[in-house]
Amino acid sequence: MGKRLEILTQALPKARRVGLLVNPTNPGTPAMRRETDDAARAIGITLLPFEARAPAELTGVMTTIARAKVDAFLCGSDPVFYVGHQDLVRAAARHRIPAMWEFRGYAEAGGLMSYGASPGTLYRRAATYVDKLLKGANPADLPIEQPTTFELVINLKTAKALGLTIPQSLLLRADQVIE
Repeated sequence: MGKRLEILTQALPKARRVGLLVNPTNPGTPAMRRETDDAARAIGITLLPFEARAPAELTGVMTTIARAKVDAFLCGSDPVFYVGHQDLVRAAARHRIPAMWEFRGYAEAGGLMSYGASPGTLYRRAATYVDKLLKGANPADLPIEQPTTFELVINLKTAKALGLTIPQSLLLRADQVIE
């Protein structure tokens, strides 16, 4: 989350108020909030938290975020958000809020940018674990792995629609630029 916030503020250097959408029922949310709060303090950003627990709440929470007059929006990591990612992306576009997302699917659906672990790599690693388990491996003997492949996707069509110019330095770092 800290890296996503850093990239978002590189794309939007004048951003000072950034909304953060989290699911309070997700057990990982407190750690994610701490990490994001620490990163925001370090770069002088005011982070405004917003909550949603179910896909049905997503369009309404985006309206609330827009009313808060944020300069940009950061979507936390949660399956609830991915289930409703197309609604979230459409609502962000409707309210003209530049947003950073976790997975490339958000940027492909029209979101401004995404930065996160490569879903393809995650799926391949999961398949390796399933194979080992089906062959009789004890789950307790399998190591915990962290993602090692991350990808930055920038949607220039969305940037143009928002009237934004993405810095060339960021475009050069992107794994994919959607034009």
